[in-house]
Parts: sequence; structure tokens; C-alpha cells
Amino acid sequence: MVYVGIPKGQADQEEEVLKTIQDGDSDELTIKRFTESREKPGALWHIYAAKDTEKIREFLKKVAEEQGQENPVDHDPIHDQSWYLDRSLRKRLHQEYGVQGWAIVQFLGDVVFIPAGAPHQARTSGTVHNLYSCIKVAEDFVSPEHVKHCFWLTQEFRYLSHTHTNHEDKLQVKNVIYHAVKDAVGILRANESSLSRP
Repeated sequence: MVYVGIPKGQADQEEEVLKTIQDGDSDELTIKRFTESREKPGALWHIYAAKDTEKIREFLKKVAEEQGQENPVDHDPIHDQSWYLDRSLRKRLHQEYGVQGWAIVQFLGDVVFIPAGAPHQARTSGTVHNLYSCIKVAEDFVSPEHVKHCFWLTQEFRYLSHTHTNHEDKLQVKNVIYHAVKDAVGILRANESSLSRP
């Protein structure tokens, strides 16, 4: 979070932000960062374990059906990013499917790492609800421990419609694997003579 802009002279907005943070199931330490330390909050994240993805997907499809919405085969309720799980939906997800996430408030200067495949949502400037105006920088990173999961996500994207924004392979996992192996082989070849000595 590289910038959080707080308008001057709007004390009532501070109360609204505090209510949003509390309704977002944030812990007491996070609330104190805002109320006592006077840090600047920019985004409220909800992050779920990757292992719960199918349960969340099933839940969102169920809620969509209850509301009379279609669930096209070439769309995905998670990748479509068309849902925001508010407090009542998060509570229902926990009661019906046993899925509970983590609420994280990202303050100015904070970094949030999201594990590969972990479903997440954020309330930020420009989406469902403003905490404050903010600018954040996002970067995709593929760690060796999560290559398998990233590759699985890439395959999942292939089944989305061709017009879907997530249809493309944003992580370029095959290229990452290729270049990692190429670099490893290059290093081994460059040190081949020293490796063969007794």
C-alpha cells in the first residue's frame, strides 16, 4: 500500500471506516492500529485457504441459484469476481460449509502476501466500499513450493470463456518452469568440471 488519502474535515468518515473494519471481522489489534496508533487503513481483505476453494465455489453457486441467477458452465463465481462476501454471507459460509477466512486490514506501507490459489476479496477504493482512497501495487510471484498449484490454476483458467478477463495465463507457469530448469542446467554445466573431481 503506497498511498492512502484521508480527506480533511470529515470526522464522520472515520466512524464509518471503523464500523467497516469491525464488521469485516478484524481482530482487536488491527482495530487498535486504527484507533490508537492512528495508522492509515487503505484496504480490507478477506483471504481463504486454497483447500476451501471448491466449498466456496459451491456456496457461491448455491447463493446465485437462490437469487435466480444463472451459473454458465464457462464462468466461475470465484474467477468472475462478481461476488463480495459481506458479513452475513461469510457467517453463512462458515455455518454451512465450515469455511472461515482471515480478515486483514492493509494499512499504508503494509504488504499482503496471498498464497497461490487462495480465494480472496478486498474492499478498497474503487470497489464495493471505500475505506479511504488508496493506491496499491500488485505483483504475481510463483514460488517453487507452489508451482504445482499455480499450474493447476492455469488449467482452471482455460475452461473460462474466451472473453473472460482471467482466460489468459497471467502467471506464465510453463515459462517459469522452463527458465528455472534452463538456469539450473546452465549452472550445473558451468561447474561440471569441479563437480566431477574426487
